Amino acid sequence: MELEIIYKDEYLVAINKPHGLLVHRSEYAGVADFYAIQELKKQLGQKVHPCHRIDRKTGGILLFALTKEVNSLMQQQFAGNLVKKKYLAIVRGYTDDSGIIDYPLTNEKGKIQDSLTNYKTLGKVELDIPFGKFKTSRYSLVEVYPQSGRMHQIRKHLAHIFHPIIGDRPHGCNKQNKFFKEQWGMDTMMLHASEISFKHPINQEDITFKADIQSEYKRMMDFMGFIWQ
Repeated sequence: MELEIIYKDEYLVAINKPHGLLVHRSEYAGVADFYAIQELKKQLGQKVHPCHRIDRKTGGILLFALTKEVNSLMQQQFAGNLVKKKYLAIVRGYTDDSGIIDYPLTNEKGKIQDSLTNYKTLGKVELDIPFGKFKTSRYSLVEVYPQSGRMHQIRKHLAHIFHPIIGDRPHGCNKQNKFFKEQWGMDTMMLHASEISFKHPINQEDITFKADIQSEYKRMMDFMGFIWQ
């Protein structure tokens, strides 16, 4: 598997992770044939250290350090909430023009954690396709800015405000997911890690990486009539 490398220097490497690729082996994610860490290690011929995580079903930017020391510096930035991230999501229904979701989440160990997510609506579409009791189907394209880094935070928060991400299981709408799979053969979660900004851990320069949406995401955006630059 050849991974798309967005950026590389002697300290950091960023990839555009495909939807469905696990970052590493995990007791929570099950078994897979491929993992981002192993594939990138083979591709570069050197050890890599993941600076953060994104869900298996989420595509987009994934950042690695090339040494333990650099990874430690990046972990300090993540812990200090100094790393800014943007995501792109296609959700059910019409979202507000912008909003703040302040809703605590319980982690896998049962601990309740404060969680905050901001979002902005980039577009809305109404498809002339009946769904359930409705004569049409409504969807929104939203840009999401998580202010904390809880497991499945964006997925849970958007479901909490009744605008679940298309293709999300188990937090989304099973009827919508089935509808998309049967109608258009779409089995990908419509969540993309589009941008990450931070200070370079060595030279302290402000740095921003962006990742293009991938083919299945683009197919659905084109079909639905969404435009994203």
